[in-house]
Amino acid sequence: MTKANRGDLFDPQCPTRRLLDRIGTKWTSMAVKVLAEAAPDEVRFAELRRRMPGISQKMLSVTLQSLARDGLVARRVEPTVPPRVYYRLTELGLSLEGPLAALRHWAERHMSEIDHNNRLEDARSSAD
Repeated sequence: MTKANRGDLFDPQCPTRRLLDRIGTKWTSMAVKVLAEAAPDEVRFAELRRRMPGISQKMLSVTLQSLARDGLVARRVEPTVPPRVYYRLTELGLSLEGPLAALRHWAERHMSEIDHNNRLEDARSSAD
């Protein structure tokens, strides 16, 4: 991609902002991680939900629809009753796992420091 075709994060009209909003959520990060661990195999919707504690059925559905719309996830439906729905990462989705894994690793490594800083700031704020 040439520089002329790249987004400009600081331009309020840039679609990069919307993309970062979508891929920057905890649910997207978790879904990509679960699907990457299974790759190249598929994962059923119910299994994804079990492996992502705290996510509602609706939020998982919205997250997967967004990922599929962006071409990061492929969806396959078996016409059974009830239908069985399977998901897998596309090549584009697999390319997102590395950056998201780095961000998850950074968050896990620095969470105690961030928590400490938050407690200090909370104590300062309550003392004022």
